[in-house]
Amino acid sequence: MEEEIIRRMLDAHRIAVVGLSDDPSRPSFGIARYLLSAGKEVIPVNPNHQTVLGLKCYSSLEAVPGAIDLVNVFRRPEHCADVVRSAIAIGAKGIWLQSGITSAQAGELAARAGIDFVQNRCIMVEQMNRGNC
Repeated sequence: MEEEIIRRMLDAHRIAVVGLSDDPSRPSFGIARYLLSAGKEVIPVNPNHQTVLGLKCYSSLEAVPGAIDLVNVFRRPEHCADVVRSAIAIGAKGIWLQSGITSAQAGELAARAGIDFVQNRCIMVEQMNRGNC
């Protein structure tokens, strides 16, 4: 079942990256850059930046105009449930917590809302392993 969810999520085109840093040494920066090179539309979400990777950065998911296919999360576990609540509120189709990030509460919220959810996996690694770029 998780493999089917991952496959579906890797087909997402418009990806909001919550917690995207403007520091090139941070994993979020490298992964967002990879997603852009793979033809994905990346929407930076971080209230601490105006732009990241030359793209307008939004303060919250709710501030992003238009529909979002997938929310890729680079936040500490204690913040993930709130990110999921925001993703539900805007009608996102999936939520992906990056490697090293797990939240049972976030998973439960996503399951109750019927939204695809993956945690503790790297979207870049999964996409590269499947040749979806």
